[in-house]
Amino acid sequence: MSLSHFTFYDYFINFIDILLVWFVIYKLLMVIRGTKAVQLLKGIFVIVIVQSLSNFLGLNTLGWLMEQAMTWGFLAIIIIFQPELRRALEQLGRGKIFSRASGQIEEEGQERLVESIIKATNYMAKRRIGALISVERETGMSDYIETGIPLHSAISSELLINIFIPNTPLHDGAVIIQGSQVAAAACYLPLSESPFISKELGTRHRAALGVSEVTDSITIIVSEETGSISLTKNGELYRNLNQDALKDMLNVELIDKNRAVSPTLWNWRVKKNG
Repeated sequence: MSLSHFTFYDYFINFIDILLVWFVIYKLLMVIRGTKAVQLLKGIFVIVIVQSLSNFLGLNTLGWLMEQAMTWGFLAIIIIFQPELRRALEQLGRGKIFSRASGQIEEEGQERLVESIIKATNYMAKRRIGALISVERETGMSDYIETGIPLHSAISSELLINIFIPNTPLHDGAVIIQGSQVAAAACYLPLSESPFISKELGTRHRAALGVSEVTDSITIIVSEETGSISLTKNGELYRNLNQDALKDMLNVELIDKNRAVSPTLWNWRVKKNG
């Protein structure tokens, strides 16, 4: 069939078809981002490249091995991606898979988040109450949220303080903030294996550094021994922050960057109209 036989309707339907497929792929990637499935997808991508190169270069044995890996890969994907598939089906059942990303909260909510963290950490630092608070950004932290006790509570400084009061059920572990809610408490974060970490730093600091190495989250630590406040991001540790320095860093990372990178349609219209 020649291209002349295609009508405008045919082109329009094909365009919508392709657009929907890309939209579904994008949403699926948003579901698995920040999980171990991302690393596994990279491995599958490597296998596909190796198979293509082996076929091009005539490496029969290597090509056969890659072909077997691809043949049985579908069953392996179902087994390996079981947690991610379950999460995607749950979100689909709740109608959340096509909703707005949880990390994109309104500016008022971000300001309330910063103020709650500042007030809570200042209170706990003066009383040397150990705390570990991680704020999710673009990279999802669902794997770590599932290790803790789900809360899904509105953010407040009082709630954060009560969670970390010693000898309470939720004080041991990390609090993970997702969007405008405290998603879970008593969560386990991956410990950093960097040999350059100071020996005087404890498990909280290693966990904060560890999660900052695998996600783009912002994590705040209050030391139980000294009452000092620290912050980690992108694998870097900022120690002995006072209240003003912490507030400035949180404003830059959670408010200013979001304002610059993800402008809303209203902001775009305001700029357009001068």
